[in-house]
Amino acid sequence: MSTETLPTSFDELLRTSTLPVFVDFWAEWCGPCHAVAPAVKKLAETFKGKLRVIKVNIDEKPQIASHYGIQSIPTMILFRNAEIVWRVSGALPFEQLEREVRTRI
Repeated sequence: MSTETLPTSFDELLRTSTLPVFVDFWAEWCGPCHAVAPAVKKLAETFKGKLRVIKVNIDEKPQIASHYGIQSIPTMILFRNAEIVWRVSGALPFEQLEREVRTRI
């Protein structure tokens, strides 16, 4: 059985990922975050093997949210080679998320 070695930090995850990384910054109390969650899940399924999709709860990881200047949620950021290539705040429909990601990965 093989196991994946997970990065020890968010920055390491971004630096070592061979795939682009899509990050959904959210919180449990955020209604729009819950509204966009199915679209983010579908994005992960659509780009399986081509995109790494993760969710960062800003209440549990405030240092990461602060580092990226997250002032409203949901905020979604697409990283490639640890660099931000796209960023948006607000709940977007799947079709728009899919289009934006497809043009950038």
